[in-house]
Amino acid sequence: MNIILLSGGSGKRLWPLSNDIRSKQFIKIFKKENGEYESMVQRIYGQIKTVDPDAIVTVATSKSQVSAIHNQLGMDVGVSVEPCRRDTFAAIALATAYLHDVQGVPETEAVVVCPVDPYVDLSYFQCVNDLYEEACHGDKNLVLMGIEPTYPSEKYGYIKPDGKGGYTFTEKPTMEKAKEYISQGALWNGGVFAYKLSYVLEKSRELLGTDDYHTLFANYSDLKKISFDYAVVEAETSIEVLRYSGQWKDLGTWNTLTEAMEEPVIGDGKLNDKCENVHIINELGIPVLGMGLKNVVISASPEGILVSDKEQSSYIKPFVDAIDQQIMFAEKSWGSYRVLDVEEGSMTVKVTLNPNHKMNYHSHMYRDEVWTVIFGSGKTIVDGMEQLVKPGDVITMASGCKHTVIAGEEGLQMIEVQLGAEISVSDKKKYEL
Repeated sequence: MNIILLSGGSGKRLWPLSNDIRSKQFIKIFKKENGEYESMVQRIYGQIKTVDPDAIVTVATSKSQVSAIHNQLGMDVGVSVEPCRRDTFAAIALATAYLHDVQGVPETEAVVVCPVDPYVDLSYFQCVNDLYEEACHGDKNLVLMGIEPTYPSEKYGYIKPDGKGGYTFTEKPTMEKAKEYISQGALWNGGVFAYKLSYVLEKSRELLGTDDYHTLFANYSDLKKISFDYAVVEAETSIEVLRYSGQWKDLGTWNTLTEAMEEPVIGDGKLNDKCENVHIINELGIPVLGMGLKNVVISASPEGILVSDKEQSSYIKPFVDAIDQQIMFAEKSWGSYRVLDVEEGSMTVKVTLNPNHKMNYHSHMYRDEVWTVIFGSGKTIVDGMEQLVKPGDVITMASGCKHTVIAGEEGLQMIEVQLGAEISVSDKKKYEL
């Protein structure tokens, strides 16, 4: 089975755990049997591999999310990188061309496109596999998943049978219209559809002028900005809809996300016995205490602290948009970093490298750096000179100096102090090692 997972969004509605490069799908809140936590994207990926261990998974995403994807899913997962945002048709066309031109998937094979962030059980991906098989062997151009509604909602699109063997599509109707549609047998449109690669490659030639991956990528910012639903689905008459009636939740706000949490507290937090329907998610190294609260979410991270009524939390976005702050936490392909302190002329960061991982060999033009190893062991390379390092070792790099660090078997943690009049994430030049 070939699957494209659409991974986008800046995660503003789940601030402060999410930021411009850490969207909601990377937040680890789902407890596994071994007691560890996993994120939405890890949960979805694991479910796909449980249903089909040989599934070829490609994540369509922005450049800012690539490091987090590799950190959480490993280096084997395919990644189709959007150079900029051009809506869903361009993203899906680019990912389809990536499968064909880069991954070598024949255009006669089928692929299923899914969002990366629904909260579902395994039956969802069994239905996804059914869509794939229908696209492979059926005679329809598109096969869609229609989700059985559990209540009338203004938040979702609807797939309505037209009484003539076809379907019509409506986005986010009024509550009255939603009730009417459900009474007529309408299903929620979960944004899941399957097709043969040749179908979307042809649409790409028709609407974007080419189906060549490298041409699409090079000219991506100039591509027509249209949604897949508008450009393809609503205009297609050869459609099959498969009904899905299992678990499905859109965890887009703190209110809905906490409904999926198996326990009220993640991290260092306590609630007294007078609290009702209260959740704490704490990524800081200090305790959080809640007393006598009802229907409240408390979330704390290096980005900030949120204390909100759960229903009101869905209105958070304009307030977060007004906050001007640099990224304080990010996952990288080699591990993660957390900003501890920012002053004029300096920034202090805690860096965690995963076992046997390394940074790029790089230099900075406008800042010096000092590394102090606090855990684990490994090796640094500074201007070509190698040095084994352990806790307590200090490594100093002047501006312009090429450097990297390689973690050993147990990983490595260090405190990085950046010193300079101009400290910026863009001040980085990479080299081959």
